Amino acid sequence: MNTYKRHRFPPEIISYAVWLYHRFNLSHRDVEDLLAERGITVSYETIRLWCIKFGVRYARRLKRRHRGYGDTFYIDEVFVKINGQQQYLWRAVDQDGEVLDVFLQARRDGDAAKRFFKRLIRSSGGEPRKIVTDKLRSYGVAHRELMPDVIHSTTRYANNRAEQSHETTRVRERGMRRFKSSNQAQRFLGAHAAVFNLFNLGRHLVKAEHYRNLRTSAFNEWEVVAA
Repeated sequence: MNTYKRHRFPPEIISYAVWLYHRFNLSHRDVEDLLAERGITVSYETIRLWCIKFGVRYARRLKRRHRGYGDTFYIDEVFVKINGQQQYLWRAVDQDGEVLDVFLQARRDGDAAKRFFKRLIRSSGGEPRKIVTDKLRSYGVAHRELMPDVIHSTTRYANNRAEQSHETTRVRERGMRRFKSSNQAQRFLGAHAAVFNLFNLGRHLVKAEHYRNLRTSAFNEWEVVAA
């Protein structure tokens, strides 16, 4: 089945617009202007619908093609306010900064922690060697019941990697003037994490030539999932 059937614009334009929106801190109107500068006239509302429809599809394909995560998971949660209600955004990253999962929940008790841990085990293909969290008791409950043999560290400052990973979410949340609904937030953050992982190339750790080669590979991968 053709993914782009009945769409007036070619796949290259659609995938480029979706990539711009999820890769950079841009609004749908910003993407509209960038396309207009290239002679492509499309409304921001159409771009919004593209991002809803294709962002999830691209993210799903990227996750299937992901080459695997590290053996240490850094887990943290922060509150987000959606329509006046406080919710919690759970996030896990590995030692290389790759985002394993983001999951929005209404609570941060033991049951919520267990739901998130089950998602992590499914998405990563198994248990890690070690998890690093803060001292929230809910993590201890989930650890004891779901992965008791995994090393669990709650050392002070050890979880800074996970806490700092929330910053990209905060930046986008401010740019979008807060998330409008739980479904919208979950959908966007899942796609945003998949695109982030693809272009998380450790630019400050490698030589310029190596980075350019990695970037070329990332673009090639994007073309495959957007085909």
